[in-house]
Amino acid sequence: MNKLIENMNIYNMDNAIKQAKYPMATDTGKLNDEVTKTIDSLGMSGTGEGHDQFLSGITVGFDLTCTIKMWTEIERYKFINFVSSQSTMHRITKFDIREQCIEYTDKAIIEIVKLKIDRYNRLVDKKADPDVLKKLYLEILYSVPVGFKLTAGLITNYRQLKTIYKQRKTHRLPEWRAFCEWCTTLPNSHWITGEAA
Repeated sequence: MNKLIENMNIYNMDNAIKQAKYPMATDTGKLNDEVTKTIDSLGMSGTGEGHDQFLSGITVGFDLTCTIKMWTEIERYKFINFVSSQSTMHRITKFDIREQCIEYTDKAIIEIVKLKIDRYNRLVDKKADPDVLKKLYLEILYSVPVGFKLTAGLITNYRQLKTIYKQRKTHRLPEWRAFCEWCTTLPNSHWITGEAA
């Protein structure tokens, strides 16, 4: 995969660290964003224990480019919000299918879809029967291999990345392993990975 994650931004980390100190504070105005041993301990608490709630306040926005196979699996995580994404529905006949598919996609399948796309585009130019075009367009949509890559803008947070990391770091799909490797590059990534800083 040439690019997986681009345009990454992290928001609200300092504020979330300060807010993590609220439970033990009587004067929240005196709190700061210093990462103390207690904050580290909270951040590294077990997934699902609830002590790491402040990680929900550390928001991460990024563009993810991955295959339809990975998109199908990432949609299980209801805490990842899609900002916007490329669309096969609207643009499938405009993509270069050979460039959009990863190396594991069967070349014969790519060529079949390319032939259908080329035929469709020729028929559009000739102003062919709309019913013929509609049928061919659906054939193309339903024939796109799961190795086809699309890019989407996503928003999530550290707490959810922690869950993904735990569940996907040794996944069969190389994309998931690369995604989890990216998680290790984030500031205070030990809160996500559970591995000592």
